[in-house]
Amino acid sequence: MKYIDAFRDGALARKISARITAEVNPDREYYLMEFCGGHTHAISRYGIADLLPDSVHMIHGPGCPVCVLPMGRLENMIQLARMPGVILCSYGDLLRIPTANGHSLLKMKAQGADIRMIYSSAEALKIAQQNPQNQVIFLAIGFETTTPPSADVIKQAQALGLTNFTVFCNHVLTPSAISHILQSPEIRELGLVRLDGFIGPAHVSTIIGSAPYEYFAEEFQKPVVIAGFEPLDVMQAILMLIRQLNNNRAEVENEFTRAVLPFGNIKAQMLVAEVFELRRSFEWRGLGVVPYSALRIKSNFADFDAEQRFELPSLSIADNKACECGAILRGVKHPRDCTIFGTACTPENPIGSCMVSSEGACAAYFRYGRFREANNHCNNSHTVNL
Repeated sequence: MKYIDAFRDGALARKISARITAEVNPDREYYLMEFCGGHTHAISRYGIADLLPDSVHMIHGPGCPVCVLPMGRLENMIQLARMPGVILCSYGDLLRIPTANGHSLLKMKAQGADIRMIYSSAEALKIAQQNPQNQVIFLAIGFETTTPPSADVIKQAQALGLTNFTVFCNHVLTPSAISHILQSPEIRELGLVRLDGFIGPAHVSTIIGSAPYEYFAEEFQKPVVIAGFEPLDVMQAILMLIRQLNNNRAEVENEFTRAVLPFGNIKAQMLVAEVFELRRSFEWRGLGVVPYSALRIKSNFADFDAEQRFELPSLSIADNKACECGAILRGVKHPRDCTIFGTACTPENPIGSCMVSSEGACAAYFRYGRFREANNHCNNSHTVNL
């Protein structure tokens, strides 16, 4: 805990805050996107926005794996849950996402479907070994961080000769999503979203390293600073971005050197490359169809691919019209811009995926920011939560 406390020191946070205030150019505004939902959570939980000058604007990106899962893939999961003899293994956040028809995996479980919440892919493999009479399907989601464990269980299942274990693969890739955002009409043509730089994700970067972000710095002239999830990590990254922008630099810098190497975890990358390959396209919630942005299981491991074994149809289903998750995930709108935020849509009764996951922007604002923002409007005063 002492190690963590060092990155949550309130006095040091105020010093970094004062440094940021001193170094911002009074003649300009700064628009910085934190791609990762973990950073959004940290910014809201620790009141970091209150420690920044008004000219520094934080924009939330699509880095929450549950939030970007499209409605069609969720409907596929409902279809799998309805199959007789199937045990569906899922992480907890996935269970409560509502479908277009109001279903959810949690409701399916209440109606009798055998859906089990797990904490690791290894648990799903163990359930398959213990239940040879059932087809066990692991719902694999997430960015580069969770992909190596999925690859590992597929290899283990093949080595064990399991015939009742498959993976429904929904793994997506960070660099493709950042590139798609920077090339979107909202940024390149319409000017609806201004982005000056990125806080690079922490856990993802431990796998892929810092090198893959160099393309964005060079091609789009956008600085990237990779940061850890503690509040001082995030504030230091903001300061580093402001310094780059003030000096007209667009480089990749690594604040999270205690965990991220330039070329990442090579062993994990080789494991992923052995089991998975790029999809030509994949639909993201909020971003639409993004080319080469997701992975599928290679033909050598086709026996463990739920899409092939159960012949799942490709579905594209529109979001709830009242929900602004799509615009929020693209950085076009803020959670408070959504008319159902905190009223019809709450963590207890989520309408959109951004309210379901603990990493979602709406859930973070509801838990840590909504009431503070309301007080700020009333009292016109700032609070420090560190």
